[in-house]
Amino acid sequence: MALEVGIVGLPNSGKTTLFNALTAAGAEITAYASVSDKPNVGMAAIADERLGRLAALVDARKVTPAAIRVVDVPGTGPQLLGNLRQVDAILAVLDGFSGEATPDDDLETLKLELLVADRDHVERRHERVAKEAKSGDPAVRAELEVLERLLDHLDGGRTLADWDGELPEALEPLTTKPLLAVENGPRGIDGKLEAELAELPEEEAAEFRDGSASALGDVVRRLEEALGLITFFTVGEKETRAWTLRRGQTALDAAGTIHSDIARGFIRCEVISTDDLLDAGSHAEAARRGTQRLEGKTYVVADGDVLNIRFNV
Repeated sequence: MALEVGIVGLPNSGKTTLFNALTAAGAEITAYASVSDKPNVGMAAIADERLGRLAALVDARKVTPAAIRVVDVPGTGPQLLGNLRQVDAILAVLDGFSGEATPDDDLETLKLELLVADRDHVERRHERVAKEAKSGDPAVRAELEVLERLLDHLDGGRTLADWDGELPEALEPLTTKPLLAVENGPRGIDGKLEAELAELPEEEAAEFRDGSASALGDVVRRLEEALGLITFFTVGEKETRAWTLRRGQTALDAAGTIHSDIARGFIRCEVISTDDLLDAGSHAEAARRGTQRLEGKTYVVADGDVLNIRFNV
């Protein structure tokens, strides 16, 4: 499953422009939106120079980079922001170009919008659970009590991220997700320019940037830090591919990232670092040198690991 990121911003902040810069999707940019408008959804490939080197080693017929699924909601408000409850992180796009731009104030406004959306979500959940609690189910009544305390907590101006106890699983709150501010202006990124560069061939865009990071590169770096991301690889002639995991996740988690059936039938995993595989020149030579090893489900995957998961379904 791809990493998923949501984009929010006030009108004319440049959030859809950033979406286009990240995904090259060419989404229509409009000044106004309504709750009936659907979110823009696209995929942003994550560049990693190690992937090309591994693909060349086995002469892979297909090379697939890791990717970020990007969701750009057409405005704010509880109903629209509700589309972001399953994302891993949120990008808050701030206007830094217009003459009256106040990015810091805009960020506080967006934080308040997320807080209001969470409050509305908890209230709706409370109404539904209150009806179900009439059945006398102890678990439902216990959740109702938690939701009542959560409403008092939110009405005090605090967020769900400030809540000390466990949150009901059904909530999927917004204010507990990493919120990364992206200023569209001289102090941040030039969203319009980046969107135009995203439509150029990679070599031309890189030449124009003259070594500076792209908007996607900067966003990926910050997401890696905020979410503790690492990259692992699967290497084969048919396809060589990069995948993302959270730091500390296991070989079983990696198997599930590739496919649920692989996780279900997991037997063991062949593991070698990218550097060791490239140095050996082949899996066979790596095995002869002893740099490729077998690991079980609980092995903690390291950044740059090349995995070959053996499974039986």
